[in-house]
Amino acid sequence: MKTTKVTPLIIPIFITHEGCPHRCVFCNQEPITGQHHQMGPREVGDEIRKWLRRSPAHGRKVETAFYGGSFTALPISRQRELLQGVQPFLDSGQVQAIRLSTRPDYIDSQRADFLSSYGVETVELGIQSMSDDVLAASKRGHSVEQSIRAINCLSASRLRVGVQLLLGLPAETMLSTLRGVRRLTAMKIDFVRLYPALVIKGSGLAALYHHHKYQPLSMNQTIALTARITSILNRHHIPVIRIGLPASKELEDNLLAGPYHPALGEMVAARIFFNRIRKKLRSLPKEPWQLAISQRDRSIFYGQKKCSLQRLQHLGLLRGGEIKFSDNNQRGLITLRPGNMVSTP
Repeated sequence: MKTTKVTPLIIPIFITHEGCPHRCVFCNQEPITGQHHQMGPREVGDEIRKWLRRSPAHGRKVETAFYGGSFTALPISRQRELLQGVQPFLDSGQVQAIRLSTRPDYIDSQRADFLSSYGVETVELGIQSMSDDVLAASKRGHSVEQSIRAINCLSASRLRVGVQLLLGLPAETMLSTLRGVRRLTAMKIDFVRLYPALVIKGSGLAALYHHHKYQPLSMNQTIALTARITSILNRHHIPVIRIGLPASKELEDNLLAGPYHPALGEMVAARIFFNRIRKKLRSLPKEPWQLAISQRDRSIFYGQKKCSLQRLQHLGLLRGGEIKFSDNNQRGLITLRPGNMVSTP
């Protein structure tokens, strides 16, 4: 019997813009996080207690996550202050680990050892792109080589490494994006977050957008590209743990343009499922056939507003066959019978 992996409880602590040496062209985080005040040890503790009351762990692993700034670019005294706010919860067992996000150009072995000593288990690197041209156009302030060194350094220190990629930045193309993703698959990374670039009020992208010097990805481009990236990473057993920014009123009120949708992850999953089904249907004899999928995959099969179903019908791939939703089918399993059973996990 297959066991279901339990998702950990992540308690986010936002340290908006702290440690950032400059403002990247895509960034204006206050509308995204909705937070403007500086967190101290007491505030960190209060936030953890609030989350534990609201979302009891019930056997799940609990992690405190510092997001929104460049943690390791902070003065060491400030890093220690924030980490000390979590220590009582680590000591009591209420929290099991810490994760944080930072820039690749502020990672070295000394910093990695310091983080480990305070219970940090996971470091997420905002590398954003694996193209130096894109990083320069985005005023990111670091290079691809620095990203590679940071990944290798964290891996050598036995810290889990996450990578954050921002899709559709200035000077980025589909070719450069996919080339960068394939390069990442050869490295020791544990997971990836994918965020399409959005035009937020007050950001550098907003000025470029208003002057017609930048155009964000369309929704369809975003879904297609993100589906391709996710499929590549899946083949290398690298999970994509997040697609798109979480929904918030602050973000929606400050969004000028770009491929934002609160269900973007589901839309990408539906596109990947559609691509798998299309490939299998094209390989079948003309008829008869039966397609069986899990009842729990019904919505992902149909897609948003039944767009996947309609596309299969338009392509003529559903003629002469039967679609069956089965409670007995394992989720994610596509079973096709062109006479004898063919299964794909």
